[in-house]
Amino acid sequence: MEQTITPVENPLGTAPVGSLLRKFAIPSIISMVVNALYNIVDQIFIGQGVGMLGNAATNVAFPMTTVTVAISLLLGIGGAANFNLALGRKDEDKARNIAGTAFGTLLILGITLSILFRLFLKPIVLACGATDQTLDYSLAYVGITSLGFPFFMLVTGGNHLIRADGKPTYSMIAMLSGALINTVLDPLFIFGFGWGIQGAAWATVIGQIFSAGMVFFYLPKYLSGSLKPRNLIPKPGCLKLIISLGSAACLNQLAITIIQVLLNNTLRHYGALSEYGSDIPLAVVGIVMKVNMLFLSVVIGLSQGAQPIISFNYGAQKYKRVKEAYLKAAGAATIVAVIGMLCFQIFPGQIISLFGNGDELYYKFAVKFFRIFLFCTFFNGLQPVTSNFFTSIGRASKGIFLSMTRQIIFLVPLVIIFPIFMGIEGVMYSGPIADGAAGVLAIILVVREFKKIDKMPEAA
Repeated sequence: MEQTITPVENPLGTAPVGSLLRKFAIPSIISMVVNALYNIVDQIFIGQGVGMLGNAATNVAFPMTTVTVAISLLLGIGGAANFNLALGRKDEDKARNIAGTAFGTLLILGITLSILFRLFLKPIVLACGATDQTLDYSLAYVGITSLGFPFFMLVTGGNHLIRADGKPTYSMIAMLSGALINTVLDPLFIFGFGWGIQGAAWATVIGQIFSAGMVFFYLPKYLSGSLKPRNLIPKPGCLKLIISLGSAACLNQLAITIIQVLLNNTLRHYGALSEYGSDIPLAVVGIVMKVNMLFLSVVIGLSQGAQPIISFNYGAQKYKRVKEAYLKAAGAATIVAVIGMLCFQIFPGQIISLFGNGDELYYKFAVKFFRIFLFCTFFNGLQPVTSNFFTSIGRASKGIFLSMTRQIIFLVPLVIIFPIFMGIEGVMYSGPIADGAAGVLAIILVVREFKKIDKMPEAA
């Protein structure tokens, strides 16, 4: 008698959405927070060991870090979304080639970027807003951290691909281990060996190398061991698909880079015309942006945890599960956003004091900037989740548009125009207006998309 074998259903299409979201989102959140902590831990120890100019130097370096993150997310999120869509359609061969292309391209571009940044280090640092007093610190810090770009990109992009393969915990451990190494080595190198800002840079690179080693170790196990070295050779067709769905996350990071460079140069100019001078605003805005990035890491981690669930079920035509995953992720992100806003309004002085000491004028500007610039943070839970939702269902153009709204469409014009009439305070008030406008637009677009999904036939 012939035995009938029942095919095993992928749990992404059958398990309760809430439990899946917890399974994927919690490791993703931890990974994203750890990623943000690479910069924050450095800035805390540099602030304590080097001072305000060291903090300003890491702020100058921040745009270069976000460029590498942008390319990593282009390949990592774009690869993960296409990988899960292909698995949902039961096309394992295509999924294998997409994952291999993403991993291979991460390695190639990481090496290329490291070389380019080192060749043009001084012009890039000056363009990012370095002043005469911060130039030497910036050159020292970026000169070392640029060596770690290939490892950093492999970890940042690779952890999305590993999570898409159903191993969110391993992805989290890979990120967390490097951050712990960085945290242990920072005080040892800065204070114990007396290396100053160079010590912080070397601690970061060593942590990144360790995490990248864990990603390499996982590759032979990817897709139940079916990912082979030949799959790592980038394939143009797969790369085109990856770019189409990774562009939203990439452009969002590039927008952060643009706004950071614009903020640095605007604050340098209008700060010189105010009582604060150039260096205080430059140091403060770096701290504010990185603390805000820590909060956003939780929100982005939620959206990325929902990505495999949304992509797989959309590919499998299980649209009720798609909507449920989005609504639960968006609800959790909004709660986090409200908590973040309250912290920024109630504890700005305590937060800023973690990053070293300053004079009365320094604290006055820092507290004011925190409270005004981040006043509408409660809207920021919706925009990243909604942008990633459109990317996850293959609506690349809407995902790209939403990722651009806060940073480019709203914030850039406001940062340029407001200071003309309001001086340095114009920069502060541009933040909440951009946050509110982007949040409202995200709500409008997702409501329209849900109406379209409601008309689509569910799979049997």
